Amino acid sequence: SPPAVFCYTTPNEAEGGFDQFTRSYNSFGEQRQPDGTLVFKEWAPGAEALFLTGDFNGWDKFSHPYTHMDFGKWELHLPPNKDGTSPVCHGSQLKVVVHTKDGERLYRISPWAKYVTQQRDSVVYDWVHWDPPSPYVLKHPRPKKPRSLRIYESHVGIASPEGRIASYSNFTANVLPRIKDLGYNCIQLMAIMEHAYYASFGYQITSFFAASSRYGTPDELKELIDVAHSMGIVVLLDMVHSHASKNTEDGLNRFDGSDSCFFHGGSRGEHSLWDSRLFNYSSWEVLRFLLSNLRWWMEEYRFDGFRFDGVTSMLYHHHGIGSGFSGDYSEYFGLQVDEDSLVYLMLANHILHSLYEDCITIAEDVSGMPALCRPVTEGGCGFDYRLAMAVPDKWIQILKEYKDEDWNMGDIIYTLTNRRYGESCIAYAESHDQALVGDKTLAFWLMDKDMYTNMSAMVPMNPVIDRGIQLHKMIRLITHSLGGEGYLNFMGNEFGHPEWLDFPRQGNNESYHYARRQFNLVDMDHLRYQQLYAFDRDMNRTEDKYGWLSAPPAFVSAKHEGDKVIVFERANVLFIFNFHPSNSYSGYRVGVGAPGKYTIKLDSDAVQYGGHGRLDHSTEFFTEPLPFNERSYSMQVWTPILQPPRGCYATICEMQGENFWRLINAQLFNLFVLPDGRSLYGGRHLWR
Repeated sequence: SPPAVFCYTTPNEAEGGFDQFTRSYNSFGEQRQPDGTLVFKEWAPGAEALFLTGDFNGWDKFSHPYTHMDFGKWELHLPPNKDGTSPVCHGSQLKVVVHTKDGERLYRISPWAKYVTQQRDSVVYDWVHWDPPSPYVLKHPRPKKPRSLRIYESHVGIASPEGRIASYSNFTANVLPRIKDLGYNCIQLMAIMEHAYYASFGYQITSFFAASSRYGTPDELKELIDVAHSMGIVVLLDMVHSHASKNTEDGLNRFDGSDSCFFHGGSRGEHSLWDSRLFNYSSWEVLRFLLSNLRWWMEEYRFDGFRFDGVTSMLYHHHGIGSGFSGDYSEYFGLQVDEDSLVYLMLANHILHSLYEDCITIAEDVSGMPALCRPVTEGGCGFDYRLAMAVPDKWIQILKEYKDEDWNMGDIIYTLTNRRYGESCIAYAESHDQALVGDKTLAFWLMDKDMYTNMSAMVPMNPVIDRGIQLHKMIRLITHSLGGEGYLNFMGNEFGHPEWLDFPRQGNNESYHYARRQFNLVDMDHLRYQQLYAFDRDMNRTEDKYGWLSAPPAFVSAKHEGDKVIVFERANVLFIFNFHPSNSYSGYRVGVGAPGKYTIKLDSDAVQYGGHGRLDHSTEFFTEPLPFNERSYSMQVWTPILQPPRGCYATICEMQGENFWRLINAQLFNLFVLPDGRSLYGGRHLWR
């Protein structure tokens, strides 16, 4: 289809340009003027009258009416007190009283509210005037956009071993240093936009401009982001513009008493699966609200970009419900596409990338919409990345449905490489979805109840733990190296967190026992969680050095079904994986694209990673001018066996100047070879 064309003539004339239009948080909601006057402004086209009430006027419902302006807008001016102080004190509560055309009197929170809190015994949030006398001042500039994006997906509230809601300050002091140590250069913060229902994981937004107060104050969130920036870590916000909570008293729903206002009226404004409201993206005022929301988080909190949630639901009128996607273009170009939503996403990306050079946007889309991650100038949607959502589903399917010897190498390679050329993907072996109650993490699928009793490093591993630890590393490495142009890990999964995630709710007696991350397990030297943590850390640090995520797609030279061996090259790095549960191979030859010498750089069989220490890191490998598997050169991988063969391995190699390569043995299974220089052993105990 031809490139979309945006017309900015009308906004420039009516709103002072899209820069001012998308900063409407400076004119709507509550605004303090230089002389101390407070101006309150709302858009409520369906209302008959608006009043402001709160602590400042003794909760008088009628003493402070708004003035009705053009286009459904309402405005109220409160002059300063005689002593020059603000007429509304910092920390005091407010409500908008809406009189509808049907005669109803409704109590509402401003859609532009910057801070809302919940009283201990209340289920409804209250609008709190946030105007601290000494607000936090950001000290550190935004880091440059990373060359390779390694994302640590995080939830502030569960970021503690304690069974309670953790704070922004806890995350700053205790979690940021771990993320930095692990080698992640990006944090994706979930559940920051205020949501009344904690167990919604932050996906039922009630106040779009308010940072969740259950973790602390806006200033404490600013400090978190500022400290992350000082560490060279960029911070993305999980942005939910695909739908909104149905809450009325503390949400956007029926703000002016009508069924529409911010949303489509009737059935088009309802998401049947999520039980939520759907925005009317063709509305001028909705565009003002949503685009200004993006600018607010970028400007006020200095986020570095967004992961847009629910993009598939936005792109299609059917919202992806009951629809499959085979890749046929008829599924993406037709009347089923919601053009209003599509244009909104294009506009959002265009504005963000025009105003913020290093802004990062990621789309959560399972449909595979073509050109989603191509620039708007090419007719694309403008995202930088899309999530490779088929990858974690594939790993879970393999672990649930197939015996070790039945793993299909071609199927694994297809899933990891099946992405649109020129459109970057974020690969991940598992995310928060797999950690939630009702599913299992990879570690739990692999080791299950043995994790509770057999993770001690003081005793030999039993077969279940041995297999689980090696496969956990192998799966993560091949996903990291082959699955995309970025990598994502959900907090705790890097060390094989032993429990699922379950937020307090009626079904579990409001328990916080599973709404936590047990980072304390990593700090115990006698537990093997530390070994998985160390491998994840060194895997990231190795990528940071060699940059395979930012390199062109890999060249896969071998996917041998009988041998269960996968070999590929990417960024001058050679990866060798042996997935066979029991076989080892003599004189195993692998193809390479350039000649040279290889040495071990990263060895997953090293003792510190929970391996058996069977590789001699002083071994050097030399190529031969013998073409093999469509590569110009080849070599036989070998190293002396220091212990009897056990486990499987994977290897990686990287070019260090002309004709010199370094072998990065990422042995998630174990690569070992006989000392005669001819043999590669890659077996591992079969356990099922």
